[in-house]
Amino acid sequence: MQVVLLDAETLGPDDLDFSPLSVLNHDLCCHQSTQPDEVVKRLAHAQIVLVNKVVLDASCLDQLPQLKHIIVLATGVNNIDLAAAARLGISVQNCRAYGVESVAQHCLMLMLNLSTKMLNYRRAINNGDWSRSLQFCLLDYPVESLTGKTLGIVGYGDLGKGVADLARAFDMNILIASRMGQKPSAGRIPLEQMLPQVDILSLHCPLTQDTTNLIDWPQLCALPNTALLINCARGGIVNEAALVKALEEGQIAGAGIDVLAQEPPPKDHPLLALELDNLIITPHTAWASRQARQTILNQAAENLLSLTTSPVFIRQL
Repeated sequence: MQVVLLDAETLGPDDLDFSPLSVLNHDLCCHQSTQPDEVVKRLAHAQIVLVNKVVLDASCLDQLPQLKHIIVLATGVNNIDLAAAARLGISVQNCRAYGVESVAQHCLMLMLNLSTKMLNYRRAINNGDWSRSLQFCLLDYPVESLTGKTLGIVGYGDLGKGVADLARAFDMNILIASRMGQKPSAGRIPLEQMLPQVDILSLHCPLTQDTTNLIDWPQLCALPNTALLINCARGGIVNEAALVKALEEGQIAGAGIDVLAQEPPPKDHPLLALELDNLIITPHTAWASRQARQTILNQAAENLLSLTTSPVFIRQL
């Protein structure tokens, strides 16, 4: 059985153990990266493809009659045409809960840095303000404690729950938004009801038609102007033009962003152009601890094993 990995370099530097993928002694071909015009040729004889970010759309899948299984090296499967895969009888499996700890600590890192004005104080130190101070410390920028703050979570799967667990360790109050398009259930409230109550809004839902631009200008205006926005989910969930306006006009107090709608972003991306101490942007690294990336490979190996030994466990997405 031929197995092809299309984009190994998306899992990072040479710090991972790829040996679990050889557990079944398949004919495994690893490509560091794959351009769109190379996909069909590289998968022409493959029965199984391992893929992270390479797009497998209908036009591509229709040209791969031997392909039977897709294993996505991530949780999100928005790069796969699921309808086309189902039509062609191709199973799709993803990896889940591999980065809960990594994403959760990243979200808390963003909350803590914004709440403690870390960027402001680092700039002040670099400018010599502390050295010139008449006091032993600088108190130019008010520091806030997370204790007692209200955290609103949109998307309460493994990642949202992981963030909530860490937030409770800081004695934060937790509010959970209802799922989009569904009636409120026990322990959840509608998003529009939640927004005015939160000090920090953290996003953990998938990017779908329902969640695209979920946080737009009206939602940003519904937040208190002292609120922080944290997005470690998908860039398209937040209207980026609206966020730029909200930050420039002080509609919200700050934002910690790990994802953008276009990745990698252009140099002139409006959020990257902002020089604000209350905006922290990280390059989609919330998921990327070494432990999380190794777990992806281990899960992919388990999925490969299931395809050969226990087809009943194949889960069609």
